[in-house]
Amino acid sequence: MEKTPQGTSVGVDDPYEFAGLCDHLTGEGQCRYALEHYSHDPEFARERASEEYACPVVDPETDETWADCPHFRSRNRERECVRCGLEEKRMAHDNERPLLEEHHLSYARDGTQLSHEITVYLCRWCHAKVHTSWARITDDAARDPEAIAALEERRGREREQLGFESAAERYDTGDEQRR
Repeated sequence: MEKTPQGTSVGVDDPYEFAGLCDHLTGEGQCRYALEHYSHDPEFARERASEEYACPVVDPETDETWADCPHFRSRNRERECVRCGLEEKRMAHDNERPLLEEHHLSYARDGTQLSHEITVYLCRWCHAKVHTSWARITDDAARDPEAIAALEERRGREREQLGFESAAERYDTGDEQRR
């Protein structure tokens, strides 16, 4: 199983199995990285420009994979835990700890700097289980009772904030004062 530099598990054998499309890929099959960040890697950008910025990985004529691209990045944008399905519930104007955390599936190996960023979201309970045990992100996992309680507590606070309360109720100026 893949490990972090500290030796803890990331919960997968091959991070690329869980990577989606590259975040730099445009709808036309071009490499946005080469178009927008020319100065970061001029040689790469020149090579892509000579091919009209076409991404070689999505070209069915090539055998290239996402692992071959030096600037591949795949960040999950789904706002739920990929392991147990717990959805994020953030409260406006509140700095409390989020229910979901970014979980990195790829790290530098053998002292080399890995330029690929492959991340998914895990709830903080699943995140801890993956890093402290043999848990995998593909496990058929039930939501942790503490996670359910935290989510329901936030939903309750959200309902309170959205509830309508008249000024008479808010300031306790009912019929008794009008008499």
